[in-house]
Amino acid sequence: MKVNTDGVLLGALMTVRPEDRTWLDVGTGTGTVALMAAQRISAMAEKGETGHAGGIPASVLAIDIDAPSTREAARNFAASPWPSMLESVHSSLDGFRAAGASMKFDRIFSNPPYYDLSLEAPDSRRNTARHTESLSYRELTDFSSVFLSENGLLSIILPAVSETWLLRHARMSGLHLSRLVRIRTTHRKQPSRIVAEFSRYRSSDPSVSLLTIRDGQSYTPEYIALTRDFYLWQK
Repeated sequence: MKVNTDGVLLGALMTVRPEDRTWLDVGTGTGTVALMAAQRISAMAEKGETGHAGGIPASVLAIDIDAPSTREAARNFAASPWPSMLESVHSSLDGFRAAGASMKFDRIFSNPPYYDLSLEAPDSRRNTARHTESLSYRELTDFSSVFLSENGLLSIILPAVSETWLLRHARMSGLHLSRLVRIRTTHRKQPSRIVAEFSRYRSSDPSVSLLTIRDGQSYTPEYIALTRDFYLWQK
């Protein structure tokens, strides 16, 4: 499957903290966002920040319900500069929970499917990747309410039309908005995506910002600065 813009936006925008030790990518696909997380964690270490807590290196566990995707992610991880940091596992969210996993995660992140009202594509793997029957933001917030560490963060990218329902369901799960980035393709258009981050603690002043991807035929300086480290054509 191809790398998509949503995954790149999530990987570039989500908060990466030096103290975060355990990471979980839910619905990893081919591993793009997990690889971006590993790259950013590694960059912190190169800048003199620890990138881990208590002397234990950070680890990124990536799970997906689609077995071929997890195998492809595993190959991508092995070929990356950070193979010891990354692990790909074939598992659904329910399967992960049913396996008796008791680990708490400092960071949970996901680029979930969202075409719950659209016609299904003829390819079954593409259906699984695109439709919320396989993974919904409701499942993610419910899961995160149990598996986030005390100071953990959940990061998720969704269509902008989902904002109200996402925030409402997160509150029902005991999670509170800490950061929201609304994303629009051009200055003339309304936001089409959001990246939202949640924690267990209520914030009196959540960070809210707006990102514009294009200005005419060119990418905006803010988008170029955001993604420069991840796109070869921007080097």
